[in-house]
Amino acid sequence: MAGARIFAELSLTWLDIGAFLFFVLSWAGYALFAEWRARSVPSLHNTMDRYRRDWMVRMIERDNRMVDVNIMRNLTRSSQFFASTTMLVLGALIALLGYVQQAMEVVSGLPFTVKASQRLLEIKIVLLVLIFVYAFFKFSWAIRQLGFCSTLVGAAPKPPKDNPEQYAADIERLAAVTSYAGTNFNDGLRSYYFALAAMTWFLHPYLMIVATAWVVYVLHHREFESRTLHALIR
Repeated sequence: MAGARIFAELSLTWLDIGAFLFFVLSWAGYALFAEWRARSVPSLHNTMDRYRRDWMVRMIERDNRMVDVNIMRNLTRSSQFFASTTMLVLGALIALLGYVQQAMEVVSGLPFTVKASQRLLEIKIVLLVLIFVYAFFKFSWAIRQLGFCSTLVGAAPKPPKDNPEQYAADIERLAAVTSYAGTNFNDGLRSYYFALAAMTWFLHPYLMIVATAWVVYVLHHREFESRTLHALIR
């Protein structure tokens, strides 16, 4: 009875609950599936891991490592851009919580929308806030990890005279940290994709389900079947 009363106050339907659960399970499920499948088939992530290791081998061989510093700087700038953009989005969403009534009027005027209570609209906004908070933590951690990589590049040993593989421990350490940074950047970027799907909940729960399925398809295609991947492994 209490649960039914809460649902009534929020104008929350079983379709809304189903759409939300489908969204959460799809995100978590795809993340686990992508990690599992990448262990047995080529993916963008594991392919780039090999290139990262090759990069570190070449870096060890170089006497002048300014090119490596510039690459690190460019990678850091990408993460910084998304981190700062995420903060702007979060500021806008938090400000929107103070104008929920006006937002309801705008949303209700759109075609194919389902009427929702003010509380439910606030829940939808809070969901977006949580998604972008997660994205910010991922991007900011990627920035720190790339900073660690820059330090490791500076601490790397002098170029070997014959075989760079004698510095295998340094190479593996550098490659691992850059891979971790790439993973966190990818997780943050994935949050943006799912945030787009979550935004469709403002219109209709069915649209959220369709958008979530579309996002999963796009992410899977780009990670495992894209032309970019085929070009990298060719």
